[in-house]
Amino acid sequence: MSKVLCIGDIHEPVSHPGYLQFCKDLYDEWGCDTVVFIGDVADFQAISFHANNPQCPGATDEYILTKQQIQKWYKAFPKATVTIGNHDERVIRLAESVNIPSKFLRDYSEIWKTPGWKWQHDHIIDDVYYFHGTGNGGIHPAYNAAGKMLMSVVMGHLHARSGVQWRANPLRRIFAMDTGCGIDIDAWQFAYGKHIKTRPILSVGLVLDEIPYHEVMPCGRGEKYHKGNFRGE
Repeated sequence: MSKVLCIGDIHEPVSHPGYLQFCKDLYDEWGCDTVVFIGDVADFQAISFHANNPQCPGATDEYILTKQQIQKWYKAFPKATVTIGNHDERVIRLAESVNIPSKFLRDYSEIWKTPGWKWQHDHIIDDVYYFHGTGNGGIHPAYNAAGKMLMSVVMGHLHARSGVQWRANPLRRIFAMDTGCGIDIDAWQFAYGKHIKTRPILSVGLVLDEIPYHEVMPCGRGEKYHKGNFRGE
């Protein structure tokens, strides 16, 4: 069975500066052999149906910055599966809105120079269903999705949802894990959420031989992964 590190939404180019190191440390600490990015690898703030924040880079600059950041992740994890998120799809959705078929667009691996990453909407590893979570919500989104799928589920998408819950019947037991995320909440891209009282949980999911574990990143003041420890990286 696999030992899976499941990385939360990173929304490059604005992931928390300590999140990559946190993920690398957990991969080594737990002896992982498989990596899943749960989606929203790119933020695409400049390519959106929503109003753009004037403090953020334009589309070309954002692409350059995003590719630079994704290449750091690719160097750390050259083999991975990415479950495509709603932000990753923004270019395709915008193209479709003006009747441009997807066959005229480059695929994700070519755009981000990640030939070792497999980009797809969902993935099953050892009877566990991994997907971004687009279209799913509620207080317990992964738990709700597991009830619909009738199998164990790992998902991201909702940054303030994080942790593991279980369902059971007389014959089987399944789990539901919300990964949390790896974003820098102070970035201008997330200014829209400044009045939201539920804050993002920076964390990672692990599934080791079909058993879920959930690790919250210690990133508060004085803790190992506080952003002040990563200035200049």
